[in-house]
Amino acid sequence: MDRNPSPPPPSGDEDKQEAAGGDCIGSTVYSKHWLFGVLSRLIQIVSPENTKSSSDDEEQQMELDEEMENEICRVWDMSMDEDVALFLQEFNAPDIFMGVLAKSRCPRLREICVGILGNMACFQEICLSISSDKNLGQVLLHCLYDSDPPTLLETSRLLLTCLSQSEVASVWVERIREHPAIYDSMCFIMSSSTNVDLLVKVGEVVDKLFDLDEKLMLEWIRNGAVQPLDQPQEDSEHQPVFRIVPCVLEAAKQVRSENPEGLDVYMRILQLLTTVDDGIQAIVQGPDTGKDTWDLLFDLVCHEFCQSDDPPIILQEQKTVLASAFSVLSAIYASQAEQEYLKIGKGKYNLPLIDSLIRVLQNMEHCQKKPENSAESNTEETKKSDLTQDDFHLKILKDISCEFLSNIFQVLTKETVAQGLKEGQLSKQKCSCAFENLLPFYSPVVEDFLKILREVDKTLAGNLEESFPSLKVQT
Repeated sequence: MDRNPSPPPPSGDEDKQEAAGGDCIGSTVYSKHWLFGVLSRLIQIVSPENTKSSSDDEEQQMELDEEMENEICRVWDMSMDEDVALFLQEFNAPDIFMGVLAKSRCPRLREICVGILGNMACFQEICLSISSDKNLGQVLLHCLYDSDPPTLLETSRLLLTCLSQSEVASVWVERIREHPAIYDSMCFIMSSSTNVDLLVKVGEVVDKLFDLDEKLMLEWIRNGAVQPLDQPQEDSEHQPVFRIVPCVLEAAKQVRSENPEGLDVYMRILQLLTTVDDGIQAIVQGPDTGKDTWDLLFDLVCHEFCQSDDPPIILQEQKTVLASAFSVLSAIYASQAEQEYLKIGKGKYNLPLIDSLIRVLQNMEHCQKKPENSAESNTEETKKSDLTQDDFHLKILKDISCEFLSNIFQVLTKETVAQGLKEGQLSKQKCSCAFENLLPFYSPVVEDFLKILREVDKTLAGNLEESFPSLKVQT
């Protein structure tokens, strides 16, 4: 769970006085009286007489009084406690925060109020209440159009929390569908922001939305598919037309070096896009999108992740991002569209990809080895729990890698195999690893590869046949 910055500590005398008054909130040492005071001051900030200020006061309203900021930050920190969150809910604090968000022009105050609501929404009962309030929902979604990055970050965090609650997720998905401008806002952030924390959180929201609702994902894919032909170029106020794939790619490039988890999120979004035909077409048939996607992912899997000098265990850290990247590359590779960048470059791409895929499969064998001398390994309970989440993700990576490898093997020419043997991508050890993983599910592919290999290196082909008798019998 994300945590807001810790607020300044309260004075000891004040705490003693509050505690002595017997007005503690639940089992905490926080004072109801003090909290009432802070919320009352918030109400005054957005009261009609204060909001009808002259233009001379507008500058002042953009700033938050230091004492007030310290106190409201303290409430932000306190709201992570369930007793405090429930008390705020009983006192109708969400309505107060909604008033602040609707009327205040102070970015810091808006950020804090959304942050408090985000903390409160972590508790199921309160999340249900916040989500059922249509007016509050509208105000919160409107915060996604804010120009203040910290407010956008807290709004995205709150939205992700609500989308993660199965009881209310559909409510938020439907609200987002009713606000097409949210698509433009999300795309604008992904394509232009340099705030990595914000990009990661927005990516998590998009990932969650696409995972929850394929219909929404299709709408977003199609949203920027057609450029308006009648839009005057001089109309500077017209919102630019965003396409989802270039925006996702731009965000992925931005988070690549600074936040591996964020990169994982954006790779997952691309993978989700390839689960529908419209998504694949959006990737491969964009003006430059297909080549940009291919180049980024090819560079990641061949030059950054799971390198020859990395310890095999590194695969545990990279398994999900590799699975997504290989899955997208495989979808592009298998696409029927005649893409020039693949038509011209498959020769130069095939061997590095084979090398990377086989290295992943080799490292996987190391990661999946179980301790032989463990006294607990033979118990029934341990056997049941053997398929951990790590094992599950490794199995997915293996399945994707094998399918992709088989696709590449099918298009290898005699010249490419000869080059692979010369450069080491198709050594006996690597071919053996490939065969072990491809057999028996991809037997015809392996047999066809072996036919080509016999023409290039009969000795190696014979050695592999000896190691895999099933191939010798069938050939």
